[in-house]
Amino acid sequence: MTIVVRTLAERVFEVIRERIVAGKLPVKEPVRQDALAAELGVSKIPLREALARLEHEGLLTSQANRGWFVRAMSSDEAEEIYQLRLAIEPTAAAFACSQATDDDRQAAVKAFEALDAAAHDNLNDVAMRNREFHVSLVRPGGRILTTQLVERLEVLAERYVLAHLEPAGRGDRAHLEHRGLLDAWVAGDAKLLHKLLTQHIANTLEDLRAHFAASHTQ
Repeated sequence: MTIVVRTLAERVFEVIRERIVAGKLPVKEPVRQDALAAELGVSKIPLREALARLEHEGLLTSQANRGWFVRAMSSDEAEEIYQLRLAIEPTAAAFACSQATDDDRQAAVKAFEALDAAAHDNLNDVAMRNREFHVSLVRPGGRILTTQLVERLEVLAERYVLAHLEPAGRGDRAHLEHRGLLDAWVAGDAKLLHKLLTQHIANTLEDLRAHFAASHTQ
Protein backbone atom coordinates (compact mmCIF):
# COMPACT_ATOMS: atom_id res chain seq x y z
CA MET A 1 0.00 0.00 0.00
CA THR A 2 2.83 2.42 0.88
CA ILE A 3 4.49 1.82 -2.48
CA VAL A 4 1.25 2.59 -4.32
CA VAL A 5 0.73 5.83 -2.40
CA ARG A 6 4.29 6.97 -3.07
CA THR A 7 3.95 6.19 -6.76
CA LEU A 8 0.70 8.14 -6.91
CA ALA A 9 2.22 11.09 -5.05
CA GLU A 10 5.10 11.10 -7.54
CA ARG A 11 2.69 11.25 -10.47
CA VAL A 12 0.69 14.05 -8.83
CA PHE A 13 3.94 15.91 -8.15
CA GLU A 14 4.93 15.74 -11.82
CA VAL A 15 1.51 16.93 -13.03
CA ILE A 16 1.39 19.90 -10.67
CA ARG A 17 5.02 20.86 -11.31
CA GLU A 18 4.36 20.87 -15.05
CA ARG A 19 1.39 23.19 -14.52
CA ILE A 20 3.45 25.54 -12.36
CA VAL A 21 6.25 25.69 -14.91
CA ALA A 22 3.76 26.28 -17.74
CA GLY A 23 2.09 29.08 -15.75
CA LYS A 24 -1.24 27.26 -15.53
CA LEU A 25 -1.66 27.77 -11.77
CA PRO A 26 -2.35 31.34 -10.57
CA VAL A 27 0.27 32.93 -8.33
CA LYS A 28 -1.90 35.00 -6.01
CA GLU A 29 -4.59 32.42 -5.30
CA PRO A 30 -4.24 29.41 -2.98
CA VAL A 31 -3.98 26.01 -4.66
CA ARG A 32 -7.52 24.63 -4.78
CA GLN A 33 -6.86 21.29 -3.16
CA ASP A 34 -10.42 19.92 -3.33
CA ALA A 35 -10.83 20.76 -7.01
CA LEU A 36 -7.34 19.50 -7.86
CA ALA A 37 -7.82 16.22 -6.01
CA ALA A 38 -11.14 15.66 -7.76
CA GLU A 39 -9.69 16.51 -11.17
CA LEU A 40 -6.75 14.15 -10.72
CA GLY A 41 -8.87 11.45 -9.11
CA VAL A 42 -6.75 11.19 -5.97
CA SER A 43 -7.26 11.60 -2.24
CA LYS A 44 -5.83 14.45 -0.18
CA ILE A 45 -2.95 12.30 1.12
CA PRO A 46 -0.90 11.96 -2.10
CA LEU A 47 -1.90 15.49 -3.11
CA ARG A 48 -0.54 16.98 0.11
CA GLU A 49 2.61 14.88 -0.20
CA ALA A 50 3.13 16.32 -3.66
CA LEU A 51 2.43 19.90 -2.50
CA ALA A 52 4.85 19.54 0.39
CA ARG A 53 7.53 18.28 -1.97
CA LEU A 54 6.90 21.18 -4.35
CA GLU A 55 7.33 23.54 -1.42
CA HIS A 56 10.62 21.85 -0.62
CA GLU A 57 11.64 22.26 -4.27
CA GLY A 58 10.98 25.99 -3.98
CA LEU A 59 8.03 26.17 -6.36
CA LEU A 60 5.31 26.58 -3.71
CA THR A 61 5.09 28.40 -0.42
CA SER A 62 2.69 27.66 2.44
CA GLN A 63 0.84 30.10 4.65
CA ALA A 64 -0.78 29.17 7.95
CA ASN A 65 -4.53 28.58 7.61
CA ARG A 66 -4.41 29.58 3.93
CA GLY A 67 -2.69 26.65 2.22
CA TRP A 68 -0.14 26.56 -0.59
CA PHE A 69 0.60 29.28 -3.13
CA VAL A 70 2.72 29.26 -6.28
CA ARG A 71 5.88 31.29 -5.68
CA ALA A 72 6.02 34.31 -7.96
CA MET A 73 8.94 34.59 -10.35
CA SER A 74 11.23 37.52 -9.63
CA SER A 75 14.35 39.19 -10.93
CA ASP A 76 16.04 38.64 -7.56
CA GLU A 77 15.39 34.89 -7.65
CA ALA A 78 16.55 34.65 -11.27
CA GLU A 79 19.74 36.48 -10.34
CA GLU A 80 20.41 34.14 -7.44
CA ILE A 81 19.65 30.94 -9.38
CA TYR A 82 21.81 31.85 -12.34
CA GLN A 83 24.70 33.25 -10.29
CA LEU A 84 24.78 29.96 -8.38
CA ARG A 85 24.68 28.04 -11.65
CA LEU A 86 27.62 30.09 -12.91
CA ALA A 87 29.55 29.30 -9.75
CA ILE A 88 28.94 25.54 -9.86
CA GLU A 89 27.85 24.18 -13.22
CA PRO A 90 30.70 25.04 -15.66
CA THR A 91 33.36 23.59 -13.36
CA ALA A 92 31.24 20.53 -12.58
CA ALA A 93 30.52 19.81 -16.25
CA ALA A 94 34.15 20.36 -17.22
CA PHE A 95 35.24 17.80 -14.63
CA ALA A 96 32.49 15.37 -15.66
CA CYS A 97 33.48 15.40 -19.33
CA SER A 98 36.94 14.17 -18.35
CA GLN A 99 35.38 11.27 -16.41
CA ALA A 100 32.62 10.31 -18.87
CA THR A 101 32.32 6.81 -20.28
CA ASP A 102 30.94 5.89 -23.68
CA ASP A 103 27.59 5.18 -22.02
CA ASP A 104 27.64 8.63 -20.42
CA ARG A 105 28.35 10.25 -23.76
CA GLN A 106 25.53 8.30 -25.38
CA ALA A 107 23.17 9.40 -22.58
CA ALA A 108 24.14 13.05 -23.11
CA VAL A 109 23.50 12.75 -26.85
CA LYS A 110 20.06 11.23 -26.17
CA ALA A 111 19.27 14.02 -23.70
CA PHE A 112 20.20 16.60 -26.33
CA GLU A 113 18.06 14.87 -28.96
CA ALA A 114 15.10 14.75 -26.56
CA LEU A 115 15.50 18.48 -25.87
CA ASP A 116 15.75 19.24 -29.58
CA ALA A 117 12.60 17.21 -30.33
CA ALA A 118 10.66 18.93 -27.53
CA ALA A 119 11.65 22.35 -28.86
CA HIS A 120 9.99 21.49 -32.17
CA ASP A 121 7.03 19.38 -31.08
CA ASN A 122 6.18 19.87 -27.40
CA LEU A 123 7.07 23.20 -25.81
CA ASN A 124 5.59 22.07 -22.48
CA ASP A 125 8.45 19.56 -22.19
CA VAL A 126 11.24 21.97 -23.07
CA ALA A 127 12.02 23.07 -19.50
CA MET A 128 12.19 19.49 -18.23
CA ARG A 129 14.27 18.30 -21.19
CA ASN A 130 16.58 21.29 -20.75
CA ARG A 131 17.09 20.30 -17.11
CA GLU A 132 17.82 16.68 -18.06
CA PHE A 133 20.35 17.76 -20.69
CA HIS A 134 22.26 20.03 -18.34
CA VAL A 135 22.30 17.44 -15.57
CA SER A 136 23.55 14.80 -18.02
CA LEU A 137 26.68 16.93 -18.47
CA VAL A 138 27.36 16.96 -14.72
CA ARG A 139 26.29 13.54 -13.39
CA PRO A 140 29.23 11.51 -14.83
CA GLY A 141 31.57 13.41 -12.53
CA GLY A 142 30.33 11.16 -9.76
CA ARG A 143 30.14 14.00 -7.25
CA ILE A 144 26.80 13.35 -5.61
CA LEU A 145 26.39 16.63 -3.71
CA THR A 146 27.38 18.68 -6.73
CA THR A 147 24.93 16.80 -8.94
CA GLN A 148 22.13 17.28 -6.40
CA LEU A 149 22.84 21.01 -6.21
CA VAL A 150 22.80 21.34 -9.99
CA GLU A 151 19.55 19.36 -10.21
CA ARG A 152 17.92 21.61 -7.60
CA LEU A 153 19.01 24.75 -9.43
CA GLU A 154 17.80 23.35 -12.74
CA VAL A 155 14.35 22.63 -11.23
CA LEU A 156 14.15 26.20 -9.94
CA ALA A 157 15.29 27.50 -13.33
CA GLU A 158 12.59 25.73 -15.36
CA ARG A 159 10.07 28.58 -15.32
CA TYR A 160 12.81 31.06 -16.13
CA VAL A 161 13.95 28.93 -19.07
CA LEU A 162 10.50 29.24 -20.63
CA ALA A 163 10.40 32.99 -19.99
CA HIS A 164 13.82 33.32 -21.59
CA LEU A 165 12.71 31.38 -24.69
CA GLU A 166 9.56 33.46 -25.34
CA PRO A 167 11.06 36.02 -27.78
CA ALA A 168 11.40 34.87 -31.38
CA GLY A 169 14.78 33.47 -32.28
CA ARG A 170 15.79 32.49 -28.76
CA GLY A 171 15.05 28.82 -29.40
CA ASP A 172 17.39 28.75 -32.40
CA ARG A 173 20.15 30.37 -30.39
CA ALA A 174 19.64 27.95 -27.51
CA HIS A 175 19.83 25.02 -29.93
CA LEU A 176 23.16 26.20 -31.33
CA GLU A 177 24.56 26.84 -27.86
CA HIS A 178 23.46 23.40 -26.63
CA ARG A 179 24.95 21.77 -29.73
CA GLY A 180 28.27 23.46 -29.02
CA LEU A 181 28.14 22.35 -25.40
CA LEU A 182 27.47 18.76 -26.39
CA ASP A 183 30.25 18.68 -28.99
CA ALA A 184 32.82 20.05 -26.53
CA TRP A 185 31.64 17.70 -23.77
CA VAL A 186 31.71 14.58 -25.96
CA ALA A 187 35.17 15.57 -27.21
CA GLY A 188 36.37 15.85 -23.61
CA ASP A 189 37.49 19.46 -24.16
CA ALA A 190 37.05 20.67 -20.57
CA LYS A 191 38.52 24.13 -21.17
CA LEU A 192 36.25 24.90 -24.13
CA LEU A 193 33.23 23.42 -22.37
CA HIS A 194 33.81 25.59 -19.29
CA LYS A 195 34.00 28.68 -21.49
CA LEU A 196 30.90 27.81 -23.54
CA LEU A 197 28.78 26.82 -20.56
CA THR A 198 29.73 30.00 -18.70
CA GLN A 199 28.72 32.04 -21.74
CA HIS A 200 25.48 30.07 -22.16
CA ILE A 201 24.33 30.60 -18.56
CA ALA A 202 25.46 34.24 -18.55
CA ASN A 203 23.60 34.92 -21.83
CA THR A 204 20.40 33.50 -20.34
CA LEU A 205 20.80 35.64 -17.23
CA GLU A 206 21.26 38.76 -19.37
CA ASP A 207 18.09 37.89 -21.30
CA LEU A 208 16.18 37.44 -18.03
CA ARG A 209 17.44 40.77 -16.71
CA ALA A 210 16.07 42.42 -19.86
CA HIS A 211 12.81 40.46 -19.49
CA PHE A 212 12.21 41.71 -15.96
CA ALA A 213 13.32 45.24 -16.77
CA ALA A 214 10.79 45.35 -19.61
CA SER A 215 8.01 43.94 -17.41
CA HIS A 216 8.65 46.65 -14.80
CA THR A 217 8.24 49.41 -17.40
CA GLN A 218 4.92 48.09 -18.76
